[in-house]
Amino acid sequence: MQARIYHNPGCGTSRKVLDILKSTPDLDLEIIEYLRTPPDRATLAGLCLRAGMAPREALRTRNTDAEARGLTTADDATVLDAMMAEPILIERPLVETEKGVR
Repeated sequence: MQARIYHNPGCGTSRKVLDILKSTPDLDLEIIEYLRTPPDRATLAGLCLRAGMAPREALRTRNTDAEARGLTTADDATVLDAMMAEPILIERPLVETEKGVR
């Protein structure tokens, strides 16, 4: 099976998920450090859609100014714009396989 993780090495949760994925037998794993190589807008919107969540549900609010900026109640386009401008606002990790996104 193929999997892609949008990973932040500075995040403990992301590191734990990556360790689990690395220990999964027969997994072809692609690691994308999204702070260095953020997904484009269409990819991020597609990931949210496949995960069954609105972009604001993929918004990192802890240790960011997302709430103060009104992003937690903003429309999808505004949230995606913010995430494109500042990838740290993407809640991580996101893992994509043929089964879906989580």
